[in-house]
Amino acid sequence: MTGYGFNQGIRRKVFISYHHKNDQRYCDEFRQLFAGMYNILTDNSLQRALNSDNAAYIDRAVRENYIHGSSITVVLCGAETYKRKFVDWEIYATLLYDHALLGIVLPTCERDWTTAPYLPKLPARLRDNVNSGYAHLISYTTNPQQITVEIEKAITMKRSSLINNKRSQMSRNL
Repeated sequence: MTGYGFNQGIRRKVFISYHHKNDQRYCDEFRQLFAGMYNILTDNSLQRALNSDNAAYIDRAVRENYIHGSSITVVLCGAETYKRKFVDWEIYATLLYDHALLGIVLPTCERDWTTAPYLPKLPARLRDNVNSGYAHLISYTTNPQQITVEIEKAITMKRSSLINNKRSQMSRNL
């Protein structure tokens, strides 16, 4: 496959950020479809996985144990993903490391019906970086070739000068 610098010798490490309660099936599907192509990393629900309520500890663990070493974070954007503080923290950590960022709009994603063009409701930090040109956004697909192209496109799109990570991290779920 050519375009966007795709190299069949590279097995990218892909971190998946998503709302565990609502979108687990999409994460499982992604993992199943692409496990042979990518090294898939997920947080397995941070608070339970880390057995802590300490926000500073969880924030550091996100960066060091989950985001560090990945090539890209894929954010699965479902109905309530934009409300989740850990998704925001994962995007924040991704941007701190200058890793690529790809948003995938799931079929369950709500739209903002207040103003045309009725955009999907995305995590605010993801939207900031789509708008700046740093992050890439696509509609949901299970087509392996398309996902591969989109991941490589997101990786080649990233430019540190375009990162918008100015928002305060969410302190609670909305």
